[in-house]
Amino acid sequence: MRKIGIVGVGLLGSAVASRLLQGGFEVAGYDTRPEQVTALRARGLKPAAGLAEVAAGADAVFTILPSLESVDDAVRGSGGLLETAPRGVTLIQMSTVSPELARRLGETVAAKGLGFLDAPMSGTSAMVARGDCVIFVGGDPGRLEACRPAFDAIARKTFHVGDVGMASLAKLATNLLVGLNTAALAEALVLGKKGGLSPALLVEVLRESAAASKMLEVRGPLMADRRFEPQMKMELFLKDFKLMLEEGQRLGAPLPLTSLALQLAAATAAAGRGGEDLAAIITALERLAGIEG
Repeated sequence: MRKIGIVGVGLLGSAVASRLLQGGFEVAGYDTRPEQVTALRARGLKPAAGLAEVAAGADAVFTILPSLESVDDAVRGSGGLLETAPRGVTLIQMSTVSPELARRLGETVAAKGLGFLDAPMSGTSAMVARGDCVIFVGGDPGRLEACRPAFDAIARKTFHVGDVGMASLAKLATNLLVGLNTAALAEALVLGKKGGLSPALLVEVLRESAAASKMLEVRGPLMADRRFEPQMKMELFLKDFKLMLEEGQRLGAPLPLTSLALQLAAATAAAGRGGEDLAAIITALERLAGIEG
């Protein structure tokens, strides 16, 4: 497996493409925003004009797209990968989608004689870019092994978690903890700031305490410095929160803290920060506390 097509070259897609190019893979990229692809041409990415071109000659095609609708349309829509991808290619769904959609895609793709893996990533775009991410895979273990060289070029670890759909469930559970951890961190920093503690100092204290966490490492400095350039956009994480609650309702699993975090994220997005990083959730709590940014 040496030739990879990528549909969706946004923050995560660009990071994945960069890792694969560094690993010696031939990579073609397609995005509805041509400027996203152009930015990677200097690193060796081959621009593709459409879905048929990005899949032509590929061993695998990754879809890394922002919404369930865009993923479904890229695979099953008119002129989508089901119609245009050559026989023998493996379609690898890497977006955060519902387990139900992942299963539906897997069934439809299999009926057309193509391979399919449900393989979302855990990690911000910056983490993916430096190879500090994890991939969850649902689907045939043999097909995973065939694709492992590509996964190894992207991630520090790849887990097989079961059938198609189970990886998307694992991703939702992971993002649930990421979101709640980020919201809790924001609360802690607002509490400290309201009482006169320096946010930067408190971040350093927390790093050495029993409260240390990956999100503290990633988003603590962003909150302290009020740097909200997106690594994971608020509006996309808001979509994830909704998926978690829908899946929780379907399974009969109560998620009360997730519901509260969704409200904070919604308030942050409504204040015009939907395109900023999840770390911007602290601004909603600051407003409630009467703290000026």
